[in-house]
Amino acid sequence: MANTDLMYAVIGAALLVGSLLPRLLRGRVLSAPIIVVGVGMLIGWLMPSESQLVDVIEHAELAERMAEVTVIVALFGVGLALDRPLSFRGWTSTWRLLAIGMPLSIAGVAVLGWWALGVTPAVAVLLGAVLAPTDPVLASDVQVEGPGTGEEADDEHDEARFALTSEAGLNDALAFPFVYLAIFLATKGAPSEWIWTWLAWDLVGKTLIGAVVGWVIGRLVGAALYRVRIGDSRLVGFADPAAAVATLLLAYGAGELVGGWGFLAVFCAALGVRSAERADEKHARAHEFVEYTEHVLTLLVLLVIGASFISDAVFRLEWSHAAVAVGVLFVIRPLTAWIALIGDSRLRSPERLFVSAFGVRGVGSLFYLCYAMEYFSKDDGWSLWPAVSLVIVASIVLHGAASSPAVSWLDRHRGREQAT
Repeated sequence: MANTDLMYAVIGAALLVGSLLPRLLRGRVLSAPIIVVGVGMLIGWLMPSESQLVDVIEHAELAERMAEVTVIVALFGVGLALDRPLSFRGWTSTWRLLAIGMPLSIAGVAVLGWWALGVTPAVAVLLGAVLAPTDPVLASDVQVEGPGTGEEADDEHDEARFALTSEAGLNDALAFPFVYLAIFLATKGAPSEWIWTWLAWDLVGKTLIGAVVGWVIGRLVGAALYRVRIGDSRLVGFADPAAAVATLLLAYGAGELVGGWGFLAVFCAALGVRSAERADEKHARAHEFVEYTEHVLTLLVLLVIGASFISDAVFRLEWSHAAVAVGVLFVIRPLTAWIALIGDSRLRSPERLFVSAFGVRGVGSLFYLCYAMEYFSKDDGWSLWPAVSLVIVASIVLHGAASSPAVSWLDRHRGREQAT
């Protein structure tokens, strides 16, 4: 009981400090996620060696639910933050990163995992899918800050930030078909027996259903809030910002119930709400509420990741796991994103370099690995968790420390271009 009480006290203190740090540390090398992961490591180090409380593979369902809630809240916040209307031409950088960069990245990580870790092809593909999503929360320093109103909307003028934000909003959902590709490889026998079903339904069908359901729900909610009047006031004037959480839960539940990808439904619901009334200041209030909610949830998940890394994953680490982490962060993500953005006229070379370097990994990777444990053995999970957790922790530290200097470098480059 005493250990449990101490854990509550430490977690509460960490969350309190973490809630104050983002604004205090803005523009500095040390970020709130770095500190909270460090506190999580301290918790893991203080726990008895026989404790399995923070073994995320042993408690995969609990870790999955924690990560799931955090991701859906984050996705709605990202969707609200985007000022740019959804279009093929306006989102060219995003489509390139998703259609070219993401499959190349998954394939590259799968090959690296198969070679370095000696796992089966199914587990290797799972590793590629698990490490595909870029985090919409942990990369906030290099993403758009929030919804603008009219002339304040600025993502049109910062293509690099827009590309990273929209990519993070969509690839958290679009990694799901590839997780199922790994599951089918492990459970359904020869690919010739199911590959066309996977292509038609899991890759295309469920993606379209999730996108359409989310967009329709968001559009309807947005139309009701911003166009329905009670007396002289619009309905949105009576809505608490918590209505945003209600909308994201509705979109996620409905998207899953009708067979679509729920994560995609949540993101598209946020885009639908913005499309109903793009410049209203109430969007900023809703986004701020969602941002605070996702921040607390993310800090809690980061505590779990840090504690699990120190108390469990560190003792399983081998050179092969380090090779995977280095390959993902310094070779595969930068190279595949750069290839995807070649020929994109919206991005100059320094901006392509910036986007390629900041593929932050985080909560989504934890979710997908724990989700897959329903279909894979715990031994498979324990073989991957050291590499996955090392990638997450290294990404939080490296990208968190580099984000402010990188943004300053990019701003200076733009200033020199404008001066000439």
